[in-house]
Amino acid sequence: MNTLTDTISNGDKILEFSYLLAAIFFVIGLKLLSHPESARKGNLWAAAGMLLAMITTMFLHREGTPLVRIPSGNLAIILVAIVVGSVVGAVIARRVKMTAMPQLVSLFNASGGAASALVALIEFSNPDNQSALVTLLGLVIGAIAFSGSMIAFGKLNGNIKDIFAGWMSYVNLLFMAAVVAGVVFLMVTNAPVETQQVMVYALLGIALIYGVTFVMPIGGADMPVVISLLNSLTGIAAAMAGFIYQNQAMILGGIFVGAAGMILTLLMCKAMNRSLLNVIIGAFGGGGAASDREAGTVKEVSVTDAAVLLSYSSKVVIVPGYGLAVAQAQHVCNEMGKLLEANGVEVKYAIHPVAGRMPGHMNVLLAEADVPYDKLVEMDEINPDMPNTDVVVVIGANDVVNPASLDDPSSPIYGMPIIKAHEAKNIIVMKRGMGKGYAAIENFLFYNEKTRMLFGNAKDSLQKLVAEIKSL
Repeated sequence: MNTLTDTISNGDKILEFSYLLAAIFFVIGLKLLSHPESARKGNLWAAAGMLLAMITTMFLHREGTPLVRIPSGNLAIILVAIVVGSVVGAVIARRVKMTAMPQLVSLFNASGGAASALVALIEFSNPDNQSALVTLLGLVIGAIAFSGSMIAFGKLNGNIKDIFAGWMSYVNLLFMAAVVAGVVFLMVTNAPVETQQVMVYALLGIALIYGVTFVMPIGGADMPVVISLLNSLTGIAAAMAGFIYQNQAMILGGIFVGAAGMILTLLMCKAMNRSLLNVIIGAFGGGGAASDREAGTVKEVSVTDAAVLLSYSSKVVIVPGYGLAVAQAQHVCNEMGKLLEANGVEVKYAIHPVAGRMPGHMNVLLAEADVPYDKLVEMDEINPDMPNTDVVVVIGANDVVNPASLDDPSSPIYGMPIIKAHEAKNIIVMKRGMGKGYAAIENFLFYNEKTRMLFGNAKDSLQKLVAEIKSL
């Protein structure tokens, strides 16, 4: 008997130590993820920590006297699920295109939120459950993260359109109040278990609907902020599930994800000069009033003239946007940059905090094309150099260079800091046409007297530019 007790005690100690070690791996991973050059290693460290926590939990976590808590039949099912999930994840990771990366992140967020919500739903009626509040919070936050992330996935994938209407704010506030009231009521009610179970399902339904109404109005430059916020909610929901099972690895992992996501969300809001509440309730795009300003005249530039202008410049700044990702033009863009540098031109890339469709989208895109990290310059650092820039090349970016944010109080993006491309000596804008950006508002940069439009697919235009530069 003592031998069995000693074995169980040793198993508990090993399990606790493995959780501590996993937490250290998570911290190292997060630290390495803070820079693109070390991000790959950071992912591996964090994955190793999670793998360690999973293995030790399966074989050492106990309930009562048995050393292995999970029955052998369930363990087999779990192992099969892990293998299948790993294979599917590996295939998706290898096949997904960079343009679809924001959708994939949203899908991952949804999966994590759904898992946490299901855990809370199952454990609510468990008599051994220690905390009803934690369970209900896990249910609500997980459900919101799931439905909100699925809507974000649909919007980013082009399957769902934004709904911009003033009444949506009141609808969101109504659902938020209903969710809070439902949690409080379930905490204080003495209703029969069957009635409480029905109410929990009703609360789940309300939370799912709120996740939908919360994300539906949001678009434009707010989308990366929302994805970051949903990621934070998924982490918090995972932490709640960890509290339910008293699992330190889940708690620590959830806290790290939740805290990192919330810090990133707040930093992005600060960079956009907006509060988080303003992002959630007063979303960009779609609902902006039409401007009274005259559009002006669009002036085009030929590929040859653009190549000459770029080749004989001293300083060129490239502003990448979602259009660059859609065209998969990052590699040829880097090739053009290298050719210009070979001709003695200083080339830098201006990165807006919310360019693309997820946090760091442009950094990841250009890193994939082996653009040196020291050439990626953040908005606040590049803006003072714009008046001394000979040519700024805007490739697929729209809202993040729109001067309406500075001089048009009626614009829905008014007050959002932008890359001040309009201050450069010459501006070349690469676009397929005169379509509006994701915020669905006019961009008067296109009509600036210093702007020349180079119409066409970004990749095709860049390839033609590369050929012209080589021929000079």
